[in-house]
Amino acid sequence: MSHSSLPSHAADQAKRKILVVEDDVQIAKVLRLELEHEGFEVEVCGDGASAIERALKGPDLIILDLLLPRIDGLEVCRRVRRHSSVPIIMLTAKDAVPDRVTGLDTGANDYLAKPFSIEELLARIRVQLREREPGERVLEIKDLVLNRDTHEVSRNGRAVSLTAKEFSLLEFLMMYPNKVHTRDEIFNSVWGSDFLGESNLIDVYIRYLRNKVDDASDEKLIQTIRGVGYALRA
Repeated sequence: MSHSSLPSHAADQAKRKILVVEDDVQIAKVLRLELEHEGFEVEVCGDGASAIERALKGPDLIILDLLLPRIDGLEVCRRVRRHSSVPIIMLTAKDAVPDRVTGLDTGANDYLAKPFSIEELLARIRVQLREREPGERVLEIKDLVLNRDTHEVSRNGRAVSLTAKEFSLLEFLMMYPNKVHTRDEIFNSVWGSDFLGESNLIDVYIRYLRNKVDDASDEKLIQTIRGVGYALRA
């Protein structure tokens, strides 16, 4: 599992509780430190039986290792799903397609093979929590308005027609106004790192958004930060 320091998103995820189910003591320790640094409340357990009991106490997300003592991760996932829709990200050293399909069919929301980068895991956590975010349903930045419930977007009162992926990209940028996102961060958060797309996919979709959101307005909201990535200026 590779590691590099990231700016904390503690303000975005403060007090969210994550249950880490991992029997490798070193990996569990690293995950606890990284997640606490990001502002999460973290509980760790190392076996499947304990995981089932703790999973039903209401964490906001579960990081679940597949190979566990007593009861394996698949069975933990099955039992939790009988009672809870909590997001589950499954971790495993197995990366074969049948293993991944089995994990997802069992009820996992996402699947990450070891070794993994902490940046990728954090991106996937953000995606899962964002999809269940009960907060603002309408995002507004200056004269740009995005409605999460109706999937409608308008700029200066005029409707903007977006594809589903363009909408997700704009939503992601509007959730963190003024924050500069790298292409990798955007890719992982909007497409998911398992998607095999073109290397310039982000640039293409940013151009699509600009053509629809910015071109008809004197004020350009979507900014390129040369050598870094993109930001939506508030």
